[in-house]
Amino acid sequence: MDAFLASTRMRRRSTLALLGACALLALAIAGLAGSVPLPLAELPHAFAGLLTGAPDGMAATLLDLRLGRASSAFVTGAALALAGVMMQALVRNPLADPYVLGVSAGAAVGALAALLFGAALWLIDAGALLGAVAISLLLYLLARRDLGGMRGGARSGAQTGESSVLLLTGVVLASACMALVTLMLSVAPESRLRGMVFWMIGDLAGTSWRLLPWAVLAAALCMALRRARALNVMALHADAAVALGVDVAGERRFLFLCSGLLTACAVTTGGSIGFVGLVVPHACRHAFGPDHRILLPAAVLAGGGFLVLADTLARTVLAPQQLPVGVLTALIGVPVFLFQLHQLHLRAR
Repeated sequence: MDAFLASTRMRRRSTLALLGACALLALAIAGLAGSVPLPLAELPHAFAGLLTGAPDGMAATLLDLRLGRASSAFVTGAALALAGVMMQALVRNPLADPYVLGVSAGAAVGALAALLFGAALWLIDAGALLGAVAISLLLYLLARRDLGGMRGGARSGAQTGESSVLLLTGVVLASACMALVTLMLSVAPESRLRGMVFWMIGDLAGTSWRLLPWAVLAAALCMALRRARALNVMALHADAAVALGVDVAGERRFLFLCSGLLTACAVTTGGSIGFVGLVVPHACRHAFGPDHRILLPAAVLAGGGFLVLADTLARTVLAPQQLPVGVLTALIGVPVFLFQLHQLHLRAR
């Protein structure tokens, strides 16, 4: 009987994985859409030009721009979804989100300060990264005792209290950062205000191929997969995790640092894009189960595909006008989140 159930679960997961791969391929093709259509007859020549490093003609230029933007959308969504899984494992709260720690708000302060003074693009990215790192360090100093929770086999309730302290500390720091953001927006000149607002909402316009976010995502995913069994023990056997040989303090520090770095990379690429790290882990957990060995890569693929879809809609719904992708993720994410919250409430009853 156990073998039959295991075989059924394996077939179900294989079917879902195949459907997910087909969906990602369809999204990759859809990501080439835009207000200016690409002639199908010119696509082979355009691809050949990109592969040789010498794009020629309008089709090749558009293809290069759209593939670069789709690449940025995928890596941003994947990083946010992976950070969401880590955040929910860290605070043991399924409603946790990468932005609750205030890392995104810190990045917004750094980036908007650079935008306010008309800095170059690389300085805006550097400002966002420095702001995210500064908030992460401050949060770690304020909550380092809580990040080492469950020493000596603490009870589940004690760990929940420690996680609540960590969560509330992040909310307070985020509120302070948003006050600084509001101050900068109120004193910003009219010529720079639109760009600052779009960055705050979340916008992928102008993004291109970038290696660093992909490297950070790959490294974080590999390290997380190596710790997947420990994360499963922490999630399913929180009371006995230390007794079962899990370094809970070390794992929680890893989750904190990794989720903060992933969020910082995502924010520097696409601005403050919300709901990806909240909705996607829920959907993947419902489809694939709570096993982190499957949940982690599934969240990466689903998060990247979700943001590619949202960005494609943002570019085409009101073409030639483009919407900030953060608006679409909120419009999609809010009803999905409310539905998931309702389902959780029904299961709790």
